[in-house]
Amino acid sequence: MRKLLVIGLDSVPPLLIEKFRDLIPNLQSLLNVKGKLLSGHPPITVPMWGVMLAGRSAGELGVYGFRHRRPGDVGTSYVVTSRSIAEGWVWDDLGLRLGLRSLVIGVPPGYPARRVRGWFVSCFLTPGVDGAFAWPPGLKREILKASGGDYVFDVKYRVEDKESVRKSLWRLAKTQFKVVKYLLSSKPWDFAMYMHIGTDRVHHAFWKYWDPEHPRYPGEGNPYENVLPEYYSLVDKHIGQLLESLPGDTDVIVVSDHGAKAMKGAFAINQWLEEEGYLSLKEEPKRPGADLEASMIDWDRTMAWAWGGYYSRVYINLKGREPRGIVGREEYWSVVEQLKRDIEKIRGPNGERWENKAYHPSELYPEVRGDAPDLMVYLDNLSWRPAGTIGWPSTYLEENDRGPDDAVHDWHGIIGGNADVLKEAVKDSTVPIQRVKEIILAHYGLESHMKDRGRGAV
Repeated sequence: MRKLLVIGLDSVPPLLIEKFRDLIPNLQSLLNVKGKLLSGHPPITVPMWGVMLAGRSAGELGVYGFRHRRPGDVGTSYVVTSRSIAEGWVWDDLGLRLGLRSLVIGVPPGYPARRVRGWFVSCFLTPGVDGAFAWPPGLKREILKASGGDYVFDVKYRVEDKESVRKSLWRLAKTQFKVVKYLLSSKPWDFAMYMHIGTDRVHHAFWKYWDPEHPRYPGEGNPYENVLPEYYSLVDKHIGQLLESLPGDTDVIVVSDHGAKAMKGAFAINQWLEEEGYLSLKEEPKRPGADLEASMIDWDRTMAWAWGGYYSRVYINLKGREPRGIVGREEYWSVVEQLKRDIEKIRGPNGERWENKAYHPSELYPEVRGDAPDLMVYLDNLSWRPAGTIGWPSTYLEENDRGPDDAVHDWHGIIGGNADVLKEAVKDSTVPIQRVKEIILAHYGLESHMKDRGRGAV
């Protein structure tokens, strides 16, 4: 039985693999079988790695983003943890059914560290090295020693100081790949996976400096025009070093959870809801870009409000669920359907037609668990980011309301590698994200217990 290493590259789209093909020789040599991965609803980091590796839709997992609201809350939220998806991961199957040992690094949601048959290092949601980020607990000391005393989980990327972001990204890549190489070489494993978050962060921080088609491209010769290709080259060099250190009986799969593309702008979704009569405020915001808070809302005249993000979560002010709900259950579906129709009519700043989609979770998933929104909204096929803040001069914003952000997510990621199991799986070029667990199990001669029940892909 050959070992399998899965390298996850968050947010990598097929476009950049093609654009940077001369800069990533190790990946190109590795991807002798390659195809597109079709992400699911919603196409964001959390929950898509869980969808991929547990083989169930976001609705079945009850995870719709890295943060959730509880019924009755407006602006407050709770962060998803490793306990949010308690079981069903591919390494659980490998351990229980075959007794195999797994080495898992950086897969979200992975904090606090999971108990596995093997070794586990938590993900970018980890607050710092003082937390419970490794299993077994003694592994933490090894990681800190191998990393030189400080393991890096993530970088702050929505800031104006681009030089600090660039330096932080290089440090993250150096530190994480050093630890991954150490663990792959020092632990006896049968299955291993490492998910690298840096590719996602470099897209959000530097896409506009590289892409002449970006609406805010600063022009040729700008100081950060090469950061994106240079980072891909850096990651490729680290992957090459990993490949050189692997045992000879190892196959490799490379996969991303979704794609990325230029962000055209942001759309103030709560302002639009107010203009359309769904949301009523007690008074106008005192400043542009104010957070929507419960105290601002005239609940007796409000039917809906929303969260921003790479997609928007819209909530109905439902009687019996919200503290001051006015929408009765008998009229709930009519309000939902009217909202859907109105959202789909939203046009761009120059009157151009947008490809908008609004879904009730029951339309997307065979089962809806957890604290789901009432509507999941994608604006202009994800090209415009919904902004939840209010008080802007216009509903159309050039920049993200949460800090500088150049990229949004897209539906297609990548999948490929040198594992024989891919030859059949990728023959049709596009692989739904929920099939990846099945592909990994098939490498070890196992069938998935989960039937393909997912409407979680596009």
